[in-house]
Amino acid sequence: MTQSTKNPSAPKKRAVISYDNMFPELREAFKEKYPRGYADYMADLFKVDKPDGTFFYAVSIEIPDAVYLVKIPVKVDDYEEAENDLFEDAEEEDMDNSIFPDDSEDDSAAEEPEE
Repeated sequence: MTQSTKNPSAPKKRAVISYDNMFPELREAFKEKYPRGYADYMADLFKVDKPDGTFFYAVSIEIPDAVYLVKIPVKVDDYEEAENDLFEDAEEEDMDNSIFPDDSEDDSAAEEPEE
């Protein structure tokens, strides 16, 4: 066997690559596995913790000679940002409804006739 012949029992190369930096063969394998994009396959997305305490999200793509973790850009919600987005509209509505009716109007409507 020559060095140029690949050994089928040899372990595959493993590497991490950014979604934006995929080469044509890997991009084709990605399109084949995720024909409508990875958003429809969120269960395949997993978190990878790095030794420095940071992390990234990735999917695994296998081609004949390698297995790649393709880093996927994922926006992780910040609690404070999410809270502001959720309650921003409610606070604006409360400000609009902050005008209370005059007390004298409430008293006249609440009076019941004596029998």
